[in-house]
Amino acid sequence: MFSKLTFVLAVFLFRVALIQAQISNNGQFRLNLEEVKALKSTSTVNAPGSSNYSAAKEFVVMGDPSKPGMYMILLKIAPNTKIAAHLHPDQRTATVLSGIWYFGYGDKFNEKQLKKLSAGSIYSEVAGQNHFAMTGNEPVIVEITGFGPSGVTYVNKKDDPSHK
Repeated sequence: MFSKLTFVLAVFLFRVALIQAQISNNGQFRLNLEEVKALKSTSTVNAPGSSNYSAAKEFVVMGDPSKPGMYMILLKIAPNTKIAAHLHPDQRTATVLSGIWYFGYGDKFNEKQLKKLSAGSIYSEVAGQNHFAMTGNEPVIVEITGFGPSGVTYVNKKDDPSHK
C-alpha cells in the first residue's frame, strides 16, 4: 500500500512529466500560470539569453536562444535579486507573468530609474541597449521572446556572475 508521501511524490512527478510533455509536444504548448510556476529549471550558469545569475532560472519553452531563429524563454527570478547593467545582442520583448519586476535602462544599476512592472506588464529589451532589473520580496516570472542568437554582456565584467 502506498504511503501518503509516496502518493504525493508520484502525483508531483506525473505533473512535472505532463508539463514537460506539454512544452515539447510538436512545438505546441499550453501552460496556465499554475503550470508555469511548477516548472523546474534545467538551466545552468551561462544559459543563452539569461543574466548568468543563479537566482534567475531559465526555461526554454520554444526554439533555442543560442541559435538563429525565434525563441521563447521563461525566467524565474528569486526574491531580493538585483541584476547589474548588461545587454543582449538580440531584440527581445517581455511580459511579466507573476510578481513585481523592477526594470530600467542605462549603463549602471540605478534604483531611481527602475519602473515597477506588475503581472501583465510588457517591456522591450532593445538589441545592444544596457538595462538592469531587480525583484522585491517575492519571486518573479518573466516570459521573454526574441530572435537569436542571444547572449549577455555586462557593462562591468566584474558584475558577470559567470566570471566569479
